[in-house]
Amino acid sequence: MNTAAPRTASISRRTGETAIELTLHLDGTGLAEVATGVGFFDHMLTLLARHACFDLRVQAEGDLHVEAHHTVEDVGICLGKALAQALGDKTGLRRYGDCTLPMDETLVTVAVDLSGRPFCVWKADVPREMLGTFGSSLAEEFWIATSSAGAFALHVLLHYGKNTHHIVEAIFKATARALRAAVELDPRGVGVPSTKGVL
Repeated sequence: MNTAAPRTASISRRTGETAIELTLHLDGTGLAEVATGVGFFDHMLTLLARHACFDLRVQAEGDLHVEAHHTVEDVGICLGKALAQALGDKTGLRRYGDCTLPMDETLVTVAVDLSGRPFCVWKADVPREMLGTFGSSLAEEFWIATSSAGAFALHVLLHYGKNTHHIVEAIFKATARALRAAVELDPRGVGVPSTKGVL
């Protein structure tokens, strides 16, 4: 496997609703420099970077006078594209990752497969609540956009929980940990981790 090339990507996306610059380094230390204009979302992206051990920089400007939906979704699209680009041909990857994560009264399980096939299964009945200017339903929108643009399978299962902040945060942390495991290079792996020879 080739470990010499840095696994990084930079994505720029400009639409009539948003302008986003995103840089991702998969083999980082969890550093985050995030400014989206949505405080709770910045918090989620920062802890995502920390728990995935990704270095992540996001500068986003969006039509927040409408609501945060376009900004959150478009950052997800950029993150997914950056992940796919940084992974390259996926030689030597572990490919799969999962995490069951507790946060106080909440328990969440997330599993990912960097399969090249986008799919999101969301078994999380998140209470509808505004977390600052972040509507809690945007968590699902973000991860659908990320997994779709990143072409990976993502399964999210909320076992139980009451506090909306805790539920959303546990989902982000568990997904970060699952991605961290999936993007790791397997010292015993040879080639692409698929009998098809390509992902």
